[in-house]
Amino acid sequence: MKAKFLVVAPLAAAIALACAGIVHAQSVPTLYVGAYGGSTEKAFKEKIIPAFEASRKVKIVYVAGNSTDTLAKLQAQKDKQELDLVLLDDGPMQQAVQFGFCDKVKDAPIYKDLYPLARIDDRSMAIGAVATGLAYNTEAFKKAGLPKPDSWQILIDKKFKQKLAIPPISNTYGLQTLIMYAKMRGGGEKAIDAGFDAMAKEVAPNVLAWEPSPGKMTELFQNGDINLAVWGSGRTESFRATGFPIEFVYPKEGAMALLIAACPVVNSDVPEHAQALLQYLMTPEVQVLLAETQGFGPVNSKVKLEPAIAAKVPYGPAQIGKLLPTNWSVVNEKRGEWTNRWNRTIER
Repeated sequence: MKAKFLVVAPLAAAIALACAGIVHAQSVPTLYVGAYGGSTEKAFKEKIIPAFEASRKVKIVYVAGNSTDTLAKLQAQKDKQELDLVLLDDGPMQQAVQFGFCDKVKDAPIYKDLYPLARIDDRSMAIGAVATGLAYNTEAFKKAGLPKPDSWQILIDKKFKQKLAIPPISNTYGLQTLIMYAKMRGGGEKAIDAGFDAMAKEVAPNVLAWEPSPGKMTELFQNGDINLAVWGSGRTESFRATGFPIEFVYPKEGAMALLIAACPVVNSDVPEHAQALLQYLMTPEVQVLLAETQGFGPVNSKVKLEPAIAAKVPYGPAQIGKLLPTNWSVVNEKRGEWTNRWNRTIER
């Protein structure tokens, strides 16, 4: 009997330890985060998530997808949400808010350090910003004796006939070009007619391609087909990093903001952790990391960037503080109507 007991006892002990480990693993709460893939997923998994998990004793499961994918997951799981915190472009984020997928953001001291632009509404916050403005081939401009562009008005200059590319209205850059021209002509999201008139009669004749693909846009520049485009600060900087002579311009009338937004999801089973992660994403150390790895302009006014990084992103009150927001509640309601009108009158 004793010999038998000596054999079984270690086995029993091992089973007990394994069971204890399972219980412990199950006791660690899990936070599901829906956000972008690619370099954003890499930065989160390598830098942001490990530090947060260690500080909060929580496990994070990262669910990668673009904004459309993540919004579709929220819609599909509306009766029982799996995700606890989501990152979306600001347009889809406003749809998520309107559909009731986002919980209220609880106030926290860190939010007092944010630029006003970061407070989108009471259910979503911007964790970073990129700008929609002008991208131009510096060598082509220099060779032609042209000054650096400084205004949206350059899009109607006949010197750039068939040397200009703008993404279509299905792309935020194209949509914001339409809105910007409406603003310059005395309108805006709620009075868009002036924008359509300007785009159809003044801008469209100069456009060689209504190009939505970043890869195709770079090809147009590299082949010399275009020397000017409406594009994002992050896209332009990524292209410049390859050695191509391109520069981003914040037009004097203002650059439109494209915000990277986050919201805690309703009915989360770990709401405190979701709120804490949102706050963590606003801290200076994470904001610096997002600027360095993603090209996101910091929305925390206390962030200090090295000059080399600051030159690549919207930074400080002179840039972040002057970015023009989009009224997405109007845009999302009208976008289908505007798209049909765009296809009939502009991109024909």
